[in-house]
Amino acid sequence: MSQPSPLISAPDLSARLNEPDWCILDCRFALDDPGQGRRDYADAHIPNALYAHLDDDLSGPVAAGRTGRHPLPSPANFGATLSQWGIDSKVNVVAYDHGDATIAARLWWMLRWVGHEKALVLDGGWAAWLATGGAVTAETGLRRARSCQVLPNRAMVATSAEVDEIRGRSDWLLIDSRTEERFRGESEPIDPVAGHIPGAVNAPFTGNLGSDGRLLPAAGLRSRFAGILGETAPDRAVFYCGSGVTAAHQLLALEVAGVEGARLYAGSWSEWIADPRRPVAGPQAAD
Repeated sequence: MSQPSPLISAPDLSARLNEPDWCILDCRFALDDPGQGRRDYADAHIPNALYAHLDDDLSGPVAAGRTGRHPLPSPANFGATLSQWGIDSKVNVVAYDHGDATIAARLWWMLRWVGHEKALVLDGGWAAWLATGGAVTAETGLRRARSCQVLPNRAMVATSAEVDEIRGRSDWLLIDSRTEERFRGESEPIDPVAGHIPGAVNAPFTGNLGSDGRLLPAAGLRSRFAGILGETAPDRAVFYCGSGVTAAHQLLALEVAGVEGARLYAGSWSEWIADPRRPVAGPQAAD
């Protein structure tokens, strides 16, 4: 039996705006301007939505030499954040961003990671909401706190040690979600070391998007991932990116395609290179 889609349309969400067991989280964020999303939220957002900041709410503390740029928060701390947002096991959570779901997917995946199955992403995000004439407001959303119990699923996350063990093995597939230029080490606009994890293959997350900047239909995504995974079982696939954000987009796209079981290397490239003893492949290094 196929799983229901993790996406919700703008009209369907509009019909749920005032229901207490629905919580909308605005995840708009710009990596090159971490304050932009808050400003966008303050200007206008979906009514009753709360703001979820990638750095402050969806990441834990960065530890030099040990973590990547956006480490996962502890499950307990994330559970406390969800409780403050008025989320418990009864609440349907809808995440949205500007439209391509890159940041919303991070929140969606984190909710699944801590055992909250009632997690959805607004298909087309803010852009689709505006295009369909959805209501907007500048009033800050308010919700009463609830108690959120978290049950983290360890199987959803791959550690650096596990990645080191499986990389290049024929029975596993390690997939780099960054651009081809960053994978090859020809360009690195963010991290101090260029290249990729030896043994990884490249499948940029942007391949999940159509010309309109939205996720492809399920059939198109099934075809894409069939080509990427080949004979590899989904539960032996590990996705990474620069800091564990756009790789979550791959896992969202996989679920839209009806494929489950793949894992996220949440620390990703920025965590891998934090330890100079780990090998690097690129223009000046060989696999």
